[in-house]
Amino acid sequence: MVRLRVLGPLELVDADRAVTPQPMKIRSVLALLCVHAGTVVSRESLVEALWAGHPPRTARTALQVYVSKLRKYLDEYGGLADRLITKPHGYVLEVLSGELDLHEFDRHFRQARAATAEGRQEEALVSLHAAHALWRGGALADLRGLPTFDNLARQLDERRIEVLERRIDIQLSLGRHKSVVAELYGLVGEHPTWETAHAQLMLALYRSGRVAQALEAYRRVRDSLVRELGLEPGERLRLLHTAILARDPSLESHRVLSTAY
Repeated sequence: MVRLRVLGPLELVDADRAVTPQPMKIRSVLALLCVHAGTVVSRESLVEALWAGHPPRTARTALQVYVSKLRKYLDEYGGLADRLITKPHGYVLEVLSGELDLHEFDRHFRQARAATAEGRQEEALVSLHAAHALWRGGALADLRGLPTFDNLARQLDERRIEVLERRIDIQLSLGRHKSVVAELYGLVGEHPTWETAHAQLMLALYRSGRVAQALEAYRRVRDSLVRELGLEPGERLRLLHTAILARDPSLESHRVLSTAY
């Protein structure tokens, strides 16, 4: 099966061979069509993305050339040329189930939400692990620097963060606090102002009997927020800090963190 990947650097995988169009404009067209696979992407949107709001007078003609070259590329690597369809106002890339990592991510995430709503936490955890495993780094990592792709990447990265937060929340709710401590230390090291990850780390440390380290985690995130953003921690972190200082018995309850603090 041919696979298209946008959850990381753009890739087309055919028979275990990963390839990427080297001309940046062709790569950009493919990326935008993949992110919006199954829906028409207007010519205006493509022109805006390719030239960052400053298109040449020949932009529409150039776009046609890039699409033609992309069709040849898709035919050579994967035989997908007939999936790139010209419409009256733009182009659409049709993909089948399992071919696009973004669609697989969304499918796993939907399954996780449904399982969570029905109290099937273990099943939700499996789906969240599967969703997160599809990522190979920052979304569209090789297309950063162009406004359209920076915005798309931020939106996709936010969805990744939501999956990660939900997965760790469920692990905490299942009493698996010790198993997430190392991962959370890595996350807060990379993202020193990420309040949710710090709250999860504080709770995991507290439940592991490491109260002093939980309080130290709060001190570090507060210092980072004040120094980098000029902000005090949000209410959720402050309430959790107060509860840890008071050794609040409710902290031992295996509730999902997002509903507790």
